[in-house]
Amino acid sequence: MMRILVLSTVVMALLGAATVVAQSGDEAAVAKAVEAFRNAALKADRGQFEALTADQLSYGHSAGRVENKAQFIDGATSGRSTWKFITLTDQTINIVGNTAIVRHTFTGESERDGKTNPVKLGVLTVWNKQEGNWKLLARQAVRLEEPRTN
Repeated sequence: MMRILVLSTVVMALLGAATVVAQSGDEAAVAKAVEAFRNAALKADRGQFEALTADQLSYGHSAGRVENKAQFIDGATSGRSTWKFITLTDQTINIVGNTAIVRHTFTGESERDGKTNPVKLGVLTVWNKQEGNWKLLARQAVRLEEPRTN
């Protein structure tokens, strides 16, 4: 009886370790997808946006505008505005089944009509694993104020 209990404990520990390894792999894959999305934004890369977004995309901007996949991609690749840089910090990734919840601080600088616009946002994205690939399903951003100096 004791042998069965010990064997059961070892098997359960190994299964638990396998789950942690699988989550770490998924977290790394999601982080890679987030980085690919950041690069697609810098390059206004329509093909990458198509590959990285779910057909059901709901993309919420910090000003309150919400776009579907076609609207988002058309706007992001129109050339009206370009990104000079985008930095993502304080990123967390939580995997729940085939869904990943990603939060980060988005800092960047865009240019439109010859004007440079600094941007600092708190961003929440939801990624869904579809046919083995992580796809952006939803995004919502909120403006963050720069700390005031006296």
